Amino acid sequence: MNKSFTNKKLIVLLISVILFFALLAVSLNRNGSVNIFQQIMNDVTAVAGRVVSKPANALTNVFESVNHLLDTYEENQRLKQEIDSVYEIQAELSVTKEQNEALKEELELQNSLTDYSTITGAVIARNPDSWVEEVIVDRGSQDGVELGMSVMSGQGLIGRISEVNPTSSKVRLISTMDQRNNLVSSEIITEEGDVVHGVISAYEAETGRLIMNQITTNVTLEPGQQVVTSGLSGKTPRSLLIGTVDEVTMDNFGLSQRVYVVPAGDFNDIRYVSIIDRHAESEE
Repeated sequence: MNKSFTNKKLIVLLISVILFFALLAVSLNRNGSVNIFQQIMNDVTAVAGRVVSKPANALTNVFESVNHLLDTYEENQRLKQEIDSVYEIQAELSVTKEQNEALKEELELQNSLTDYSTITGAVIARNPDSWVEEVIVDRGSQDGVELGMSVMSGQGLIGRISEVNPTSSKVRLISTMDQRNNLVSSEIITEEGDVVHGVISAYEAETGRLIMNQITTNVTLEPGQQVVTSGLSGKTPRSLLIGTVDEVTMDNFGLSQRVYVVPAGDFNDIRYVSIIDRHAESEE
């Protein structure tokens, strides 16, 4: 009984082996094409590969996007620093250009004042509470500065020295509201050669104009004529430019002319000054 059962199992195993090799032989044709089972396995493998590759590719794209964003951020930061540097350079160039223009004006002014010596200085302090009253410059008695010397800036008279220290001085501007210190003896020379004397005695803050009163003659004055110092007061020499005539009216009593003068110097932007020393003329 047991021997017969064993023989049956051996026969079944043999038949199975034969069928396996038969199927394997049938699965390959003459062209070496793949059978259906192989195709199924290949398809399953391809699908599995696609399923696995898509998340992997997506993850790779995410990493690439992050790296791209980091590179873009670093590039933007670098460009921002370069732009900031350009702005700083432009600001420095603007300041340098402005300083050069101011120094050029002072140099031209000194060349025009051939009869007087000049002391060039820079404004080192200006109190906002007394903006139209005074400025402090970096020249003092050690540089030859004395009380009462005239001070010019931007081609025009702006004031006179009111206080002197060894290394600095205070300049009282002619735009001051103090009527004891804003008087300047002045004159206008017409095209016909007539000399019209007067006194700069006030500053109109609303329009930024000086006011010339005490006109000594009824000569017709016209806009555009130059107003200069007359040299009849103290240490102020003659022919220092004050400004140009802007408007001519009659005074409150209708007895004399009143001249509104546009200053040649900019009282709101005083950076450099030329202090006029009249002693040079006296020594000559």
